[in-house]
Amino acid sequence: MNTKKRFSFRKAFKYISIGLISMVALWVVFHQVMVLFEKNKFEATGQLVDVDGNKMHVHAEGKGPNTIILLPGLGTSAPVLDFEPLMNELSKSNRVVVVEPFGYGWSEKTDKDRTVENVVEEVRAALQEAEIEGPYILMPHSIGGIYSTYYAHTYPEEVKAIVGIDPTLPAAVEYFDVPVPTMPGFLRAVAPSGIARIVVAGNEEDFLPLAEQGTYSAENLELTKTLTVWNGYNKNIIMEANEISNNIEKTINMTLPTDIPVMIFTPKDEKVNPAGRSTMTFYEKQLENVEKNKIVPLDGHHYLHWTNAEEMSKHVGEFIGGS
Repeated sequence: MNTKKRFSFRKAFKYISIGLISMVALWVVFHQVMVLFEKNKFEATGQLVDVDGNKMHVHAEGKGPNTIILLPGLGTSAPVLDFEPLMNELSKSNRVVVVEPFGYGWSEKTDKDRTVENVVEEVRAALQEAEIEGPYILMPHSIGGIYSTYYAHTYPEEVKAIVGIDPTLPAAVEYFDVPVPTMPGFLRAVAPSGIARIVVAGNEEDFLPLAEQGTYSAENLELTKTLTVWNGYNKNIIMEANEISNNIEKTINMTLPTDIPVMIFTPKDEKVNPAGRSTMTFYEKQLENVEKNKIVPLDGHHYLHWTNAEEMSKHVGEFIGGS
């Protein structure tokens, strides 16, 4: 290759590189402008309250003698929208509140570590700022079980009962002898860079509830996709995932208070491992010393509230009615 051709190749490569970098930069700018537009268009459905200098979203519906606090699982981008069918059922006879932690739904993000202490204190502060008084019935999904365990152990006078939706409890890792999942830090670029917008647009069904048609409105589903674009794998979710191991260490010896009623919803079709252990046997062991307890197997998977809202509400009413 002569000098002239070599120079032309380098020049072409340079222009192509500049072009690609410019396209990426323009996409990021476009995405950020769209987020600002969307956040202005789709305002929070509940209250935005001040917690540690940032805004947390608290959505409340219904009236009744019981106040149920719904706590989301790890990475649920839009908890208020995700819990909507269950909230609609429960709020017929209860006050139902969804607290969206930092990095979720319409809540802002925080630089504070996602320790169990910080998460629980933020939830308590948000409820107090929203003037929602206890005692509460904590209803955690998935990782919310660890926070609820800490909450009930630390502030038992504020907890009337716990109703778990396939909740993660601190002893699960040891019981099943499985590693604690983590998330690589580079994923925190997915939301701010606009990668999430591309992924969601190309794989919409992967980010929506697996429920029968009509369970969620078309408006809900469209908004769920939008909030997933805002929040997917943001820094707080990554921080929270990578703090799970430490949070388990802090709560591993915390048992559920014997005098606080506990009901747990769990998927029916759980496999039994070679040691004879399953989710059912795990929950049975965890509830051995709880005076009033109940385990309810339901058809469905980990997000049981996607397909069982009406049945779950009925069980909750029967269980807490006698508390």
